[in-house]
Amino acid sequence: MKARIAILPGDGVGPEVVAEAVKVLDTVADRFGHTWTFTDALIGGSAIDATGDPLPPETLKTCQSADAVLLGAVGGPKWSDPLAPVRPEQGLLGLRKGLGVFANLRPVRVYPELIPASPLRADLLHGVDLVIVRELTSGIYFGNHKEATADSPTAYDTMTYADPEVRRIARIAFQLARSRCGRVMSVDKANVLASSRLWRQVVNDVAGEYPDVPFETMLVDAAAMHLLRCPSDFDVVVTSNMFGDILADEASMLVGSMGMLPSASVAQLPTMEHQASSHPTTGLYEPIHGSAPDIAGTGTVNPLATILSAAMLLRYSLGLDAEAGAVDTAVSNALADGLRTPDIAGPEISAISTREMGNGVVERLERIAAPHLAAATAQGGSHAQ
Repeated sequence: MKARIAILPGDGVGPEVVAEAVKVLDTVADRFGHTWTFTDALIGGSAIDATGDPLPPETLKTCQSADAVLLGAVGGPKWSDPLAPVRPEQGLLGLRKGLGVFANLRPVRVYPELIPASPLRADLLHGVDLVIVRELTSGIYFGNHKEATADSPTAYDTMTYADPEVRRIARIAFQLARSRCGRVMSVDKANVLASSRLWRQVVNDVAGEYPDVPFETMLVDAAAMHLLRCPSDFDVVVTSNMFGDILADEASMLVGSMGMLPSASVAQLPTMEHQASSHPTTGLYEPIHGSAPDIAGTGTVNPLATILSAAMLLRYSLGLDAEAGAVDTAVSNALADGLRTPDIAGPEISAISTREMGNGVVERLERIAAPHLAAATAQGGSHAQ
């Protein structure tokens, strides 16, 4: 298989974690007989410094013509003034909008070896495996807003949703639940917000199209509490842009670190027909963590969220489920063998560097994929940079 992958390292630790994920993708190409063409592009603060634009037109064009996009992180103190007319986060929001990726999938899986890294009691964490499906291109982050000024010291942001926007994200959630043989929880604030009352009405309507999928609703404040009190109760959680952003960060504490959580932003899920095609859907793949400027360049950032995002890229944009599974297993094996970056290392385990963790995953991936090597070589699979 041949595919074009846009690489957006971004700011802070972004280039460091993306480099490790690219090593993993290279290994997949070599071992399974694929060819990737990587194209680097600017976004965020680095793009502002180079061009004055957080999302240069060339970057958007590169991403729109690619089969998938792998992103590091954007932002940092240099560009942190919230009143600045141009900010790194505008590049990320613009990219999501420009790609039309409205569904952000954030899987939260608790690895048994990392239970000690979580602040929650161990008995609450066994078997936790959920996905937050966050609406990505509407809601309060994209609604009408007004900044406060000296003459008018009032500011507002508007949470706006339309029926079709809610309907399409709800269908993604129910389709995903079917593939997981699970259930859907819709999270809103329908007791207070008009937009949430529409959300609940539409999701309830969509639930009727999936009578085989158990379905519930929950208010966001109750969901935030329940996520920590009994996280194994959740399977697929579908919610609005801002609520999903907050709940996903909260859920990172279940696994002990934001450095463990990947994400995929897509416009559709692969179907069985798509699995057999070359490019079932394009998408944007990134860790949920930020640019962590305080540790940038120290070699201590955890690359596993970005590596797992690359696995999601293989699964959702390229339809390569076996290859994605191999990467997931390689990460699990690395953790089972005691490899830890500082964010997930306890006092009894010595921490390793970003590069060492990436190399550890690659080594285990090579062993997992060994049976495919001969076939890949016979087919002339290679990686093109």
